[in-house]
Amino acid sequence: MPNSASKVRCAAVVIALLCCTACFAQTSDEQNPLRQLHFRALGPVGNRAAAIIGEPGNPLVMYVGAASGGIFKTDDGGNNWRPVFDEQDVAAVGALAMAPSQHSTIWAGTGEPWLIRPDYPMGDGVYKSTDAGKTWQHVGLEDTGHIARIVVDPQNPDTVLVCAVGQAYKAQHARGIFRTRDGGRNWEQVLYVDDNTGCSELAMDARNPQTLFAGMWQLDIKTWSLNSGGKSSGVYVSHDGGSSWKKISGHGLPDADHALGKVAVAIAPSDSNRVYALVQGATPELYRSADGGATWRLVNQSHLPTERS
Repeated sequence: MPNSASKVRCAAVVIALLCCTACFAQTSDEQNPLRQLHFRALGPVGNRAAAIIGEPGNPLVMYVGAASGGIFKTDDGGNNWRPVFDEQDVAAVGALAMAPSQHSTIWAGTGEPWLIRPDYPMGDGVYKSTDAGKTWQHVGLEDTGHIARIVVDPQNPDTVLVCAVGQAYKAQHARGIFRTRDGGRNWEQVLYVDDNTGCSELAMDARNPQTLFAGMWQLDIKTWSLNSGGKSSGVYVSHDGGSSWKKISGHGLPDADHALGKVAVAIAPSDSNRVYALVQGATPELYRSADGGATWRLVNQSHLPTERS
């Protein structure tokens, strides 16, 4: 049988639990202190942000590329911003990337790729900074028009791949994926589909940079019409760092003869086998692979991820 002291302790614990339960029961959403926290605009003030990156391990440093306003940088978590790209001859920025092994090396791809329309701002290639945005050097790919993504090898800051939509108003060879292995001095086109098909998205496996997935987008714009999609659009994969590519069709994804629109791809940083593909069609289609792209499953057809507000 428990003694008197034990009974007292047990009673105290029960009373405390009952008090806590009653306290939580009486706490409404309005009384929740977390409801006092709200998102606030940090800036920079200006037009649409097309690319945002942060410095790993340092949450105070971020870069924002604007659709037609250059690049801004903050060193204090967004309280203050300063322009770092105004001396260049181009204002439209579509992609930013920081070398994972060398945080002072920043790559910028010009030409806003997300909302291409008659008054869209075009770019003039790729720029590189080796001093955290203080100075920039133009390193080529002048004819790519719109750059949607840049990925950098996590071990080698000189190995970089560029995903280029191209100049949407004309058929041209400078569309697809380009690679440099010497820090931008020389470039090679490693994925070319045709003169009307460019790269809309590119993802590198965080654990194995030899594996890449690309979304390719057949796009033809005239002043009187926009033709987004065709049989050349699709998901492509490389397992040798971009030297060779294979189009993925079937196995859960649409067949090769099925016309697709714009394609986005992503690889989960925590699980290389988890790959996503968002495909433009009559309805948006989000596909997911759990085996590194071997097989796919349609998991969502909501319009929310693809619509403008």
